[in-house]
Amino acid sequence: MTPAHHPLFEICQEQLHDHPAINSLHEAVFGPGRFARTAFRVREACDADPRFCLTAWHAGGLIGSVRLTPIRIGDRSAYLLGPLCVRPEWQGLGVGKGLVRQVCEDVGRLDPRPVVLVGDKPYYGPLGFETIAKGVIMPGPVDPGRLLIAWPGDLTQTDCQGVVRAAPEDLQSLYPRKL
Repeated sequence: MTPAHHPLFEICQEQLHDHPAINSLHEAVFGPGRFARTAFRVREACDADPRFCLTAWHAGGLIGSVRLTPIRIGDRSAYLLGPLCVRPEWQGLGVGKGLVRQVCEDVGRLDPRPVVLVGDKPYYGPLGFETIAKGVIMPGPVDPGRLLIAWPGDLTQTDCQGVVRAAPEDLQSLYPRKL
């Protein structure tokens, strides 16, 4: 991904040295309750795909981030979006939507597969997300009306059914360990 410029901020690929700032942002925005959420529980079983970890910057300061984690819905490969995190004083200014648009565009171009998230349809609907069909089971409590899916790129919408689980094997095939 080449950096995406917006009038107020720049979207860049996440770098290893960004992790402390991202972790601090998550703590400030979500607090300790983030560890109990079902989506977090799925994400903790697998690293995010580094191709789809983006940050937003303004004047040298981190103002937002988003990550995608490879998952399976039954046998179907997909990504779980999140956390999407924006510094409170930047919320409502297009940072989050810019990050979501860019990461979905990158998925459509580099590795087309559905993108799933737990979130509010009024926010994510205009970005191409819709309520996911019945039959998708998260491994913990989730309001079914907040379980959303998008089909980036030229993907054809198909039924996804089954239990959602992390898919670390997808990262192993992309980034094999050298022995």
